Amino acid sequence: MILVGLVTVRTLPIAQYPNISPPTVQVTATYPGADAKTVAEAIGVPIEQNVNGVEGMMYMSSSSGSDGSYHLTVTFRNGVDLDDATVKVQNLVNRASPQLPAAVTEQGIDVSSESTNILLFVVLESDDPSRYDALYLTNYAQLHMVDPLSRLDGVGGASAFGARDYSMRVWMNPSLMNIRGVTPSDIKAAIEAHGSLGWCRRWRPDNYSCIISSYAFFARQTCNSRTVWRHCAQNR
Repeated sequence: MILVGLVTVRTLPIAQYPNISPPTVQVTATYPGADAKTVAEAIGVPIEQNVNGVEGMMYMSSSSGSDGSYHLTVTFRNGVDLDDATVKVQNLVNRASPQLPAAVTEQGIDVSSESTNILLFVVLESDDPSRYDALYLTNYAQLHMVDPLSRLDGVGGASAFGARDYSMRVWMNPSLMNIRGVTPSDIKAAIEAHGSLGWCRRWRPDNYSCIISSYAFFARQTCNSRTVWRHCAQNR
């Protein structure tokens, strides 16, 4: 019997093997400059209220990071069509979009059907760390590796662990803003005019800050608030 089983096992179609792990749908979003509590309240609550109870769902779990990241995993029963489940989750997330901050919707909310199990790790190393540091390698992986790997057959998604983007934070002085007649919206517009994504937020009554993020590589250079003020003054 053992010999017969070994001979016939090669002829069995893959469809006859049972699905052991339940299918999952991942929802990811980012709120730049927000802490974990703010992310959970501003992103997690609206999305989870709408997604909760989607047809075929077993349970869901979410996490909010201090870097503004949000991750939701919706687990479905075995036998549920994963493509159909992804569409249903996407529709419910779209219903929650008007309740989300503009900074979140501007970056986009990703809904994908992928397993929580990791298939492969790829490690990047540099022969010259002083020139090609971890930030450079992460940026290279985001630009040239993540998308091609995600498009491979059988790959649900790819991501760079510990990913960091080239960015800087600009602190604004309310007194100087008042003298020059500049508002946070003017500074945000000046930042976006240079091809970068910027979000301005009021941390305290007397303190504003802008976070500038770029997804393309740019050369390191010294930046200070005077550059921003000069550009805003010229625009006005």
